[in-house]
Amino acid sequence: MKVGIIGSGIGALASAIELRKLGLEVSVFEANAQIGGKIVEQHLGAYRFDMGPSVFTEPELMQGLLRGLDPSANFRYHQLSESCRYFFNDGQHLTIPFGKEQVAQTLHQTFGENKHTTLKYLQRIEKNYRAIYPVFIAVSLHRFKHFFQILLLKALARLFKYGLHQTMHAQNRNTFKNPKTQQIFDRMATYNGSSPYLAPAMLNIISQLEFNEGPAMPVGGMAQITKQAYQLAAQHGVEFYTNERVTAIQHRNQRIVGLQTTKSNYHFDIVVSNMDIHYTYEKLLTQIKAPAFLLKQEKSSSAVVFYWGINQSFDQLGVHNIFFADDYRAEFAAIFETKMLYHDPTIYVHISSKVESTDAPAGKENWFVMVNAPINAGQNWDQEIKKLRQRILEKLSKALQTAIEPLIEVEQINEPRLIEKNYSGKQGSIYGNASNNAFAAFLRHPNFSKQLKGLYFAGVTVHPGGGIPLAINSAKIVARCVQEDYPSLRK
Repeated sequence: MKVGIIGSGIGALASAIELRKLGLEVSVFEANAQIGGKIVEQHLGAYRFDMGPSVFTEPELMQGLLRGLDPSANFRYHQLSESCRYFFNDGQHLTIPFGKEQVAQTLHQTFGENKHTTLKYLQRIEKNYRAIYPVFIAVSLHRFKHFFQILLLKALARLFKYGLHQTMHAQNRNTFKNPKTQQIFDRMATYNGSSPYLAPAMLNIISQLEFNEGPAMPVGGMAQITKQAYQLAAQHGVEFYTNERVTAIQHRNQRIVGLQTTKSNYHFDIVVSNMDIHYTYEKLLTQIKAPAFLLKQEKSSSAVVFYWGINQSFDQLGVHNIFFADDYRAEFAAIFETKMLYHDPTIYVHISSKVESTDAPAGKENWFVMVNAPINAGQNWDQEIKKLRQRILEKLSKALQTAIEPLIEVEQINEPRLIEKNYSGKQGSIYGNASNNAFAAFLRHPNFSKQLKGLYFAGVTVHPGGGIPLAINSAKIVARCVQEDYPSLRK
């Protein structure tokens, strides 16, 4: 059987590997010249930048993906000693390590939080994560036979007890006395482009990855995730077509028959779309009725990113750094309600050269400077980005007590219009639907088509959601669904 995969992000590459393991002939089509989707790199002068995701958690997922096809594969990474450094406008700052005991001690020393309360919170987060992962993240939520497992019933019990009746912020406000601690835990909503004031408390399980397990960094940078997946897939017979945009998913009698591209027509028995789910229906499946209720859900946030080569090193900064807004609620209201960039934005600064010294010249640093942004709704982005740049420079210069603008040697910008253009993200949204309601997890598109046999979906805009680990899980779910639908492939 032949499989055609649309796109080459990590969801597509993981799908290619998982389906190749089943003995299928796999071809991957990428509209751009570079394989990797959002997880690609670029060199600006003497600086190397990861252009997309910058946080790497659950490295065992990547290791397992590669070793599933090649048992000798070894995905190398650095385990970071800290999760993030946080800076507040009043001058207070702290570095949070990972590990429950260490986090509890740090928050007690800095903000006066009760150690037992913090430990209990993190322990509950871990229990919720362990209960929810195998039945909500690792399998399809959209197949009837999965709904009568004892693990699912137990997870649902925890979900309704801890996760759906209040928001992330409400749970954090009721747990921690210091607003700054609340803000640190509320930030986890941004991992999938949502608001902590709207997203259900269930999403606080993201803290498991940030604080209990801690982030890592691939040796060679984030781009190694897609580079190594691509190299392994190609070595095992997966064919790749770059600079070849898919223009239609072909079907006949409610079955997939192939793909049409800008260069040719190809026969396939199975198609996996790694594209934004809206784009898939609007551009590639024009004759199929789209699931309007799922697609009309509120979109996730977008981003504005400045890639700056900085002619200085800053000891007070780490790999991951957050400079918080004073009024977090107002910032999220601007992003999701008024659809504008906030005047005092929370700024995320990622510096891979802290662990990958060749990413910047000696004594210099590569800054990935990101602000969460609204989706593209016709704003005057040129004007807004110009103002945003100045606000970022002022805020960072004040916090670091150093004028930043004179230190910028190279610069490039990514923003909602480019995200929409280059990656076909609906209105520049990064993760598809936001999780801004209690049942958002149940309102993501399934990993298979209910209308066309042989059509599947992977990536951050479908189940189970946004982020590299979930994109890999979406590919594993696709492979499992394919095995269920084609019994001859079952091992």
